[in-house]
Amino acid sequence: MIFLCMGYFNSEKMHARPNAEIEAVMDECQPHTEKFYESGKVLLDAGLESEIKNLRRVDGKVIVTDGPYTETKELIGSIFIFEAENMDEAIQIASIHPTTQVDKGEEFGWRIEIRPVHYFKNDK
Repeated sequence: MIFLCMGYFNSEKMHARPNAEIEAVMDECQPHTEKFYESGKVLLDAGLESEIKNLRRVDGKVIVTDGPYTETKELIGSIFIFEAENMDEAIQIASIHPTTQVDKGEEFGWRIEIRPVHYFKNDK
């Protein structure tokens, strides 16, 4: 099975910290990221920029608005896609990701949402 994970963070808490502190936390993530890749299950891992645009259809036209769509302090900061036999294995694999391994992540509201994917096309 294919699973999509979204990594969330509290933008206010992270943006309130000095850049040097955030860089140190990101450096702490690297060994966990490498271990995550070594699982051999990761198909895609990507960090996301904070700019958000929402598109929706209204009265036959596509409307573009700045996001996030709902008022929230929590944003999606990363996504990753991997293979696992079932949700239990998906939880084990996602648990290797820095989001759940780096202590400072608790202060920044880091969390992962795991969702099974029912359709995935890979042209490779």
